Amino acid sequence: MPKQYGYIRVSTQEQHDDRQRIALAEAGIPPKQLYIDKQSGKDFDRPQYQKLLRKLKQGDTLVIKSIDRLGRNYAEIQQQWRILTKEKHVDICVLDMPLLDTQKDKELSGTLILLPKKL
Repeated sequence: MPKQYGYIRVSTQEQHDDRQRIALAEAGIPPKQLYIDKQSGKDFDRPQYQKLLRKLKQGDTLVIKSIDRLGRNYAEIQQQWRILTKEKHVDICVLDMPLLDTQKDKELSGTLILLPKKL
């Protein structure tokens, strides 16, 4: 049975993740299915993100509050988006950008033409 997982990222140990936690809880993500990194989004070499990537199975959904919580590098975000949607066959839901919800629009599965070049 497909599951929903949440991913939270803040840039430093000192930053709070409260707003992201609240948004994901309101979206129905149970705390035990949250993965949280407290480090820069400059690349995807983050322990909890990598653990989440291994956990996600076909049909699951990854929920994030905003696209910049996934990462900061546009090209790498596009690459991860393709890995998730095309290779792992996972849906992605970006709460702050309802247009970026592959559960509703499968045409978004492999492209992110709506994102600005700099995040």
